[in-house]
Amino acid sequence: MKKSILTALMLVLISSIVLTACGGANNKENAGNEAAAGNNTAAEGNAAESTEPVDLGFFAPQGKAPLEDNEYTKLVEEKFNVKIKWDLAPQDALVDRRQLLLASGDYPEVFLEGKFTTGDLMTYGKQGVLIPLNDLIDKYAPNLKAMMDKKPYVKEAMTSPDGNIYGIPRVNECYHCTHAQKFWMNKAWLDKLGLAVPTTTDELYNVLKAFKEKDPNGNGKADEIPLTGAPNKSVWNGNIDAYLMNSFIYNDNDKYLTMADGKVDFAANKPEWKEGLAYMHKLYSEGLIDKAAFTQNDQAIGQLGQREGDEIVGSITTALVSYLVKAYEDTDERQKHWVIIPPVKGPNGVQLAGTSQGISEFPMAITNKASEAQQIAAIKLMDYAYSEEGALLSEYGVKEGIGWKKADAAELNITGQAAKYSFANLQPVDENVVRNDSWSLLGPKDLSKEFRDLFATAQDPLTGAGYEKRLADATAAYAPYAPKEVFPSGAYVKAEDTDTIAQLATSIKDYVNSNMAQFIIGDKDIEKDWDAYVKGFDGLNLPQYIQIYQSAIEKN
Repeated sequence: MKKSILTALMLVLISSIVLTACGGANNKENAGNEAAAGNNTAAEGNAAESTEPVDLGFFAPQGKAPLEDNEYTKLVEEKFNVKIKWDLAPQDALVDRRQLLLASGDYPEVFLEGKFTTGDLMTYGKQGVLIPLNDLIDKYAPNLKAMMDKKPYVKEAMTSPDGNIYGIPRVNECYHCTHAQKFWMNKAWLDKLGLAVPTTTDELYNVLKAFKEKDPNGNGKADEIPLTGAPNKSVWNGNIDAYLMNSFIYNDNDKYLTMADGKVDFAANKPEWKEGLAYMHKLYSEGLIDKAAFTQNDQAIGQLGQREGDEIVGSITTALVSYLVKAYEDTDERQKHWVIIPPVKGPNGVQLAGTSQGISEFPMAITNKASEAQQIAAIKLMDYAYSEEGALLSEYGVKEGIGWKKADAAELNITGQAAKYSFANLQPVDENVVRNDSWSLLGPKDLSKEFRDLFATAQDPLTGAGYEKRLADATAAYAPYAPKEVFPSGAYVKAEDTDTIAQLATSIKDYVNSNMAQFIIGDKDIEKDWDAYVKGFDGLNLPQYIQIYQSAIEKN
């Protein structure tokens, strides 16, 4: 009897020990999950000291300073109770390194900066490598949800044809991006010759001819370059057709697609395209276009604009006049000479502005390697950068007075309204020390126009400090000429079409660009060789190219 009682007591004791151990383990696991899930305490960075941080692997580009020591990294690690393990790659090898990781199967839980296209997202989402983020966003990303509601194009760009969201973008509405196919002109030369800003292609021809023949720099030499530019790969929208062709037919300077009533078409084989080429050939044949415009790079452009002695450039096609002159500085009076030229009207009344709409690249995606706790921690950390505070600290630094400060009462923003933040009169920093207090352009975040409008800027656009206002004013001058419809740059190509469209796009764009140069320079005759050029598209599967993009906008 005593032995039975003793045995029973021992069983009870053992059971209680096991239950206690299991309960402790479960409580610890639950506490970790709750902290990562962002219960109110942990989400604000006040998790209990006993809670272990969630380990999180991030893929990102390598910078000049170590990300593990970055002050914003430390801030979000503490705030969201995570410990980030960085897998870094050189910026110029980022995509190659990403592809190697995905091919090997040895990839991290999160790609913070993976440069995923919509095609990539579809491919890896279909394979199950990238997980759907819809539920995570609904539960743990209120700031991103608000952005998606406020800007429908963001939600549209994020949502794949299967209804899932596999990647998170950086919403970057810069002041010069929406209409970046711009044209700048030397107003000092116009004034010297008593000429008005051109508004038609005929007036533009007359202005460029006057620049060449009437010595606007006054040195008695025929050294003026009426119009210069550069290949797009060297100077953003530096190719001359990016602006000039839009006086004849819409040129998106990328896919050469047009849109009308939801139907996709191709521009570069139309009669209007031929007219545009003929106009540019006329300018070139009369010496009004710089012969180097088809080959020179950004450094050569800078040397043209900043050379000692007399100015020699009359106009330039580019998104940013700062390629040519030191627009951020007040030390060179030349930067004040340059004004934006809105789209000029062509002979048939066409007057269009190249327009960028949509999101084509997604930095962040979460992989199937991430546990539930890691998924939630990652999505909350991302969503913080979609709040005003998070965007501010992520982009400009965690300490007020170093990368930003609160605006003074008299400081105004880009639209002339009271500003909230300012970059003026900041604490001096040692130029020899690399700042490591922000993520700058790293990962998803809110860089929308509304966020940018919180910041003060100088109100005189012709000063270095007012350069952003000059760009904003230039973009505003182009806005009235935007087409009613443009092909959205973030349209989802079906996963099974991604390889095909990549091959077609490369061959078609190369064909358009090489022939364009030959027609403009005169190596090909626009009248004799046009039909053969158009016929050449038959061997490039142009109908399939158009159909793939048609399916992309229909998401079918």
